[in-house]
Amino acid sequence: MNIKTRDMVLIALFAALTAIGAFIKIPTPLVPFTLQYLFCAYSGILLGAKRGLCSQLLYLGVGLMGFPVFTQGGGPMYIFQPTFGYIIGFSLCAYIIGKLTEKLDKLTLFGVLKPILAGMCAVYFCGIVHLYLIMNFYLGKPMSLKTAIIAGLFPFAFTDLLYSVLITATATAIVPSLRKLDLVGRP
Repeated sequence: MNIKTRDMVLIALFAALTAIGAFIKIPTPLVPFTLQYLFCAYSGILLGAKRGLCSQLLYLGVGLMGFPVFTQGGGPMYIFQPTFGYIIGFSLCAYIIGKLTEKLDKLTLFGVLKPILAGMCAVYFCGIVHLYLIMNFYLGKPMSLKTAIIAGLFPFAFTDLLYSVLITATATAIVPSLRKLDLVGRP
């Protein structure tokens, strides 16, 4: 992949936005919600699969190097946090969304919503699997797969579905214009 200066800036920008999104918390009675998924999904749509993936890998790498860009800090030991799987999922999410939207000649609401939901499913899959493994095999706190799904999905899914609709609506409105100007991800 040939990365131009503009691409490097955009990759860094979306890595930074994802980091900032970790600290923009929307309080709720149960669990506060962050904007990480929102920026992750936008990175896939706006940068394309490869550059979107690079932006999320950059975010992941910066956090694992010790910079406190994750919701509860950073560093290599963060992989043992029960929620680290979601961060892994961001990379896969950006790639999936980017890959599937790059193939769309015309961006319709339903056509864009499908890749976004596929990316969201990747985040939850990685997050729930990691939560289950860490709880059972690292922290020694037995957790059934059903409980991991309930704990790892239900508190967040509704908000992420709302984000998905917002992302779909804005992407279908702005991406066609950005494509004409050659400013968004195409392979």
